[in-house]
Amino acid sequence: MGRILSVDYGKKRTGLAVTDPLQIIANGLVTVATSDLFDFLKDYVQREGVERIVIGKPTQLNGLPSENLVRVEQFVNRWRKAMPAIPIEYYDERFTSALAHQAIMAGGVKKKTRREDKGLVDEVSATIILQDYMRSKGL
Repeated sequence: MGRILSVDYGKKRTGLAVTDPLQIIANGLVTVATSDLFDFLKDYVQREGVERIVIGKPTQLNGLPSENLVRVEQFVNRWRKAMPAIPIEYYDERFTSALAHQAIMAGGVKKKTRREDKGLVDEVSATIILQDYMRSKGL
């Protein structure tokens, strides 16, 4: 059994979260510049034994694709060609940013930290995507 990694793909920054090797707990991993994402993931999955990647599918509330979906699909296609042994699948990411903001505020993170650490929301969003995915699979 290997880790599951989730991706909250953004135009500039991308949040990542990962499970432990037994797929019991989801933890935020890091936020990386989207321009560095592909190389970061290639290196990480080889080092850490990732068996699957889950990427948030950007969808509007009405179910239509959001503007970011084209960029996400390009990344997914590139990944599938370069790393076919590690599957990547979409998971609905609606509401994750709002839930991430609520979780950060409920966790007592100071306003100054929230303002300065823009990547925190991305990382927490990736964690929420991963937790929801795990719940949906009965993990």
